[in-house]
Amino acid sequence: MMIRSKAPLRLGLAGGGTDVAPYSDLYGGAILNATISLYAHASIRPADDGQIRLISYDTGSEFTVPSTDRIEPDGTLDLHKGIYNRIVKDFSRKPLSFELTTWVDAPPGSGLGTSSTLVVAILGAFVEWLQLPLGEYDIAHLAYEVERADLGMAGGKQDQYAATFGGVNFMEFYDHDKVIVNPLRVKHDYLNELSHNLVLYYTSTSRLSSTIIERQQKNVTGGNTPTIEAMHRLKDQARMMKEALLRGEIDEIGRILDYGWQHKKAMAEGISNPTIDEMYQAAMDAGANGGKISGAGGGGFMVFYCPQNSRFKVAEALKRFGGECKPYEFTKQGLRSWRF
Repeated sequence: MMIRSKAPLRLGLAGGGTDVAPYSDLYGGAILNATISLYAHASIRPADDGQIRLISYDTGSEFTVPSTDRIEPDGTLDLHKGIYNRIVKDFSRKPLSFELTTWVDAPPGSGLGTSSTLVVAILGAFVEWLQLPLGEYDIAHLAYEVERADLGMAGGKQDQYAATFGGVNFMEFYDHDKVIVNPLRVKHDYLNELSHNLVLYYTSTSRLSSTIIERQQKNVTGGNTPTIEAMHRLKDQARMMKEALLRGEIDEIGRILDYGWQHKKAMAEGISNPTIDEMYQAAMDAGANGGKISGAGGGGFMVFYCPQNSRFKVAEALKRFGGECKPYEFTKQGLRSWRF
């Protein structure tokens, strides 16, 4: 028997960073994101040989250990180990034997929520295998706890909920880890136009998002007024983006993206750099009217809104930076698991 699962990566379109504590605890956060046709995949093959095998095909990492009730995270496949430890502790109450293989359609540090989406995919496979009574909110919150509490990884909450629920969502974040996911009924024509005009560009660089997020958290904790004001504006941006999408004011999205990008850069050092600024300006000169870095910043994917047919000139202008434009489609479904 083989148990498989997949969860979609996401584009954060507005409000990025306001899902990160302590800001979300103190002021409440809001984010608008949409899942795309790039996925994190997980497969579990139950075994009876008393071994646990963890394999990541995209990173080339492998780990094997005799079946045990806890595997100590040591820097290799820690997400896999952290999830296993929580599954044994909270659900199976006994060691398991299996082979877990994973891969992701985008590189780590790309800004599309790869780590959190992988956690959701792996959890989805365990939920299917063990028939655990967990709903969407349960899985997303458990994924958040594994990353942030168990493994101590800095970050927000949007990625786990986007991967689990799928689709276009306006999310609200409050203290005590309260999250409300509001699915948006965006008309197909609006989404088709948005995907045509929104260019996804991989800068061919990755970054450690936790470093930037830790700076952001320190700024909020220290009462840094420019950072906090910038995050207030990003929360406003999420509401602006929601209204534009629902009303079909698609060509307003570029302006809203640019509004958010100018404020996002004030949140913490390292979100942008001279190369990213040069890419952004090149896209704007070629016809884009707004864009942003995806995720925490510093590298990874960028998105640009290109009205009319300017996407072709924008893609051409970005070639000289050595990255690539990535094809994608928006998706409606979140985490999917099955057995074969």
